[in-house]
Amino acid sequence: MARVEYLLMSGNVTVLGGTGFLGRRIVRHLLGDGCCVRIASRHPDQAEKLFSGHNLRVSFVHADVCDQKSTRAAISDVDAVANAVSLYVERGAATFHAVHVEAARRVASLAKEAGVKRLVHISGIGADPTARSSYIRSRGEGERAVRAAFPSATVVRPAVMLGPHDSLVCPLARLLRRLPVFPLFGSGTSKLQPTYVEDVARAAMRCLKEEAPAELLELGGPDVFTYEELLRFLAERTSSRPIFVRIPYFMWFGVTAIVEFLPKPPVTRNQVELMQRDTVVSPAMPGFEALGIHPTSITNVLDDILSDSLTVTES
Repeated sequence: MARVEYLLMSGNVTVLGGTGFLGRRIVRHLLGDGCCVRIASRHPDQAEKLFSGHNLRVSFVHADVCDQKSTRAAISDVDAVANAVSLYVERGAATFHAVHVEAARRVASLAKEAGVKRLVHISGIGADPTARSSYIRSRGEGERAVRAAFPSATVVRPAVMLGPHDSLVCPLARLLRRLPVFPLFGSGTSKLQPTYVEDVARAAMRCLKEEAPAELLELGGPDVFTYEELLRFLAERTSSRPIFVRIPYFMWFGVTAIVEFLPKPPVTRNQVELMQRDTVVSPAMPGFEALGIHPTSITNVLDDILSDSLTVTES
């Protein structure tokens, strides 16, 4: 029913990956700003549960960015498209190259073909087409593919995103509570600049609705931590007192080779590879300030994030 209803209203934005950690928040910000939104994902039933109260301005369609037909249908007759689809663990045909490069190229090409006015492509800090890491390299190659197919696209590179049920702060906080001895990635000196997911969603929304101030934006929060500093900060806020032990990276890669076969691996190879690099914004790149957004400090939202995530998980 929802798919038919959409044809009768004037929708203007498609969000691919609209049920994901970032995508669902982009949808909420668009709806809050008065937009009509088409949520395209492989799980439209899940999207309907998330946004059933907005049925007059939102619709739900099945789309797989690796499939040309469903992707073309999902982005037809809209003014703007956000591609918030990403992959963290490779499974069969779902490889980093297939999702971050080929699918990104497909979305950009079909958006250009459909006459879409604005395309926002979500990438990540550190994306580099020359990197040895297949994950980091695919992100960089994906940006290049998008730019070739849709030259005016806006590429958004968030630093590691935090929020309720995120994939970094919340899992770390749970482990800090449970483990008397906590392993560090290498020396623990890699730098991170965590950014609040709601800020990134707001930035994406502005780029979808208005002409972006730059073709490439790097979005990081106001605080920079080393990995060990972040852990000690989380330990303090969760009243944990583990002993920190430095574990060489080669041992981490040995662990990921085993645990990535689990349905929900606690750590992945791409996470280890990212921890070998500083993931902070370049001072020369435009970011939140170019959009008139003041990024939120982790210190202002951490307690709420942990309260929400840990209470639900541990109850």
